Amino acid sequence: MNIAAAQISCVLGDFEANLKKIRDFVALAKKSGAELIVFPEMVDTGYSMPVIQKHGRAGNEGAAPELQKIAKENSIAIVAGISDRESESIFNSQLVVNAQGEIISKYRKTHLVTAAPLDERVCLSPGNEFISCEMEKFQVGLSICYDLRFPEMARTLVVERGANLIVNSSAWPVVRAEHLRILALARAVENQCYLIIANRVGTDDGVTFCGSSVIVDPSGAILAAASPDREELIQAEISEEVIVDVRNRVTVFAHRRVELYKLS
Repeated sequence: MNIAAAQISCVLGDFEANLKKIRDFVALAKKSGAELIVFPEMVDTGYSMPVIQKHGRAGNEGAAPELQKIAKENSIAIVAGISDRESESIFNSQLVVNAQGEIISKYRKTHLVTAAPLDERVCLSPGNEFISCEMEKFQVGLSICYDLRFPEMARTLVVERGANLIVNSSAWPVVRAEHLRILALARAVENQCYLIIANRVGTDDGVTFCGSSVIVDPSGAILAAASPDREELIQAEISEEVIVDVRNRVTVFAHRRVELYKLS
């Protein structure tokens, strides 16, 4: 399966401009042979709590139907981070649309950022469920940005949900850029799965994002990596056989001592 990650900037509050960029990158990915393209976090509004509060839209009025059209027109699956308003709440969501333009899954970010200068709690509500979905021979575990810091989440997606590919839509800040690559490699290696991060570039509300989008294989090999500051598309071929081979050579899941793991 050929997969791509779109590393893009966004225009704060400009829904149409951001959709145009999504269309452009989808067309580029399709031309390059990709079957799935992953976009960063909050690509419809940009990543700013006041802007999300003002411009966040309900599912049937926002980015979702447009992403469905784009996916169907280009016959490519899309994963994208979007705003998701429901009644009085707004969720930081990740939508999965298949190549036929059907929404097959949606995840609402469970771990909200509170690290200065960001506090998502002033605007967003947390989701309460980990989500995975099937795509060809892969079980895709969904995650958004800060979720990457929680190994329990990735392990739950892999062990309980059967994920062998984790996708992360991100707006990771440059002040913690060194953590992004370390955590990406750790999550892939410890769970013997593919991991894809589509991160933002540009600056929203004084927060600059660090790019460095990456595709990592189950052994920790970096298959594709982006620059820290440019818009670009990265792409790689992933294989179920690689996952099987890595898991057969180092059988960590068989050696887990779950009776000793006292987590709370």
